Amino acid sequence: MVGGSTMIVNFKDIYKMIGMFIVSFCAVLVSTMFLNYYLDLITVENLITTEVSQIFYEAQCSTSKVVSTVSGGCLLLTTVVLLCFDIRHYVDTRQKQLGVLKALGYTRLTIAGNFRMFGLPVFAGTALGYAFAHLLMPKLYELQNKDGYLPEVPITFHPKLCMALVLLPTIFFSILAILYSYIKLKVPALQLMREQSAYKIVPAKKDTDLPFLQELQRSNVRQKKSLIFFITFAVFCFSAMTQMSFSMDELASRMMSVMVMAIGLVLAVVTLFIATTSVIKANRKTITMMKVFGYSAKECQKAVLSGYRPWAYLGFALGTVYQYTLLKIAVTIIFKDMEGVPDYQFDLPVMLTALAVFLILYEMLMFSYTKKIEQLSVKEIMLD
Repeated sequence: MVGGSTMIVNFKDIYKMIGMFIVSFCAVLVSTMFLNYYLDLITVENLITTEVSQIFYEAQCSTSKVVSTVSGGCLLLTTVVLLCFDIRHYVDTRQKQLGVLKALGYTRLTIAGNFRMFGLPVFAGTALGYAFAHLLMPKLYELQNKDGYLPEVPITFHPKLCMALVLLPTIFFSILAILYSYIKLKVPALQLMREQSAYKIVPAKKDTDLPFLQELQRSNVRQKKSLIFFITFAVFCFSAMTQMSFSMDELASRMMSVMVMAIGLVLAVVTLFIATTSVIKANRKTITMMKVFGYSAKECQKAVLSGYRPWAYLGFALGTVYQYTLLKIAVTIIFKDMEGVPDYQFDLPVMLTALAVFLILYEMLMFSYTKKIEQLSVKEIMLD
C-alpha cells in the first residue's frame, strides 16, 4: 500500500454533474410538497363530518401518494442512470491516471472510495429542493383545498421526511457511486494506462453494403447504446409532461400544471443536452477527420446524431401513451366518486401542438450542434 493522497475526484469534476443536481432538485421538490401535504392532511381526518368531504379527502390522499410516487420514482431512476453514466464517462476519460494509481499499489476500494464525492450533487439538489418546496407549500395547501371541502390543514415540519428525502438519498448515491466505480475499475492497470476500452466493440454486420455515412450512423448508435436511453427519455419527458400539463387546469390546479410543465422541460433539456454533448465529445476525432476529407458540418452532424432520431420519435410516442394512461386512471379510479370532475379524453390538438413544438426545438438543437461541429479544428483535436 502506497502512502499519500488518492484524491482523483475534485470539485471541478462535481461541478460538471449539473444534471444530477437538477434532477435531484426536481425529485425532492415534488415529493416534499405532496408527501408533506399528505402527512399534514391525515391529521385532520377526524375533523371531517360530511360524505362529500370524506370523498374529497380520500381523493386528495390518493393524488398526493400517486404524484409523489410516480414523479419521485421516475426521477430517482433517472438520477441512478445519470450517476452510472457520469462514473463510466469519468473512468473512460481518466484511464491513464487511474492506471498509474493501480500500478503504484492503490487498491480498487481505495480508489473507488474517492467516488463518494459523486453524492455531493445529489445532496445539493435534494437540500435545495426540500427548502424550495417549503417556500411553495402555502400556495399548494391553499390550491388543494380551494373548494373548501376540508378543514384548514396546518403546515408542519417533519424531520423524518427531511431525513428520508435529503440525507438518505445522499448516503445511498455515495455508496452506489463507490460500488459502481469499484466494478468499473476491475481492469488491469496496464490496460488502463494504454487506454484500451474495457467494453466490447459491437462488430458491424458482415452482410451490409451501406454507404459510409449511413454505416457510420448505425455504428455510432450500436457503440453508444446507453445514450439511446437518455434521448428517448428526454423526449418522453417532454411529450408526457407538456401534454399532461394542459389537462391539469381542469383536473387539478394551475400550480400543478405549471410544475408539471417546468419539470418536464427541465428533464428534457438536461438529459438531451447530456446525451448529445456526450455523442459529440466521443466522436470529436471522427468528426475532425471527416472534415479533413471534405465532409460538411451538416453531413458530420447527420452521421453522428441522426441515428438517434427514430428513438426520439419513439420517446414522444411513449410519452403520449403514458400521460393518457396515467390521467385516465386518475379520473376513472382516484376521482371516480368526485362530482364535477370531467371525463378525460385523448386530446389530439394538444398532441399535435406538442409534436410541432418538439420538432422545432429538436431541429434547433441539431442546428446548434451543426454550428458547434463547424468550430472543431484539427489542431485542437491533435493537441487534446
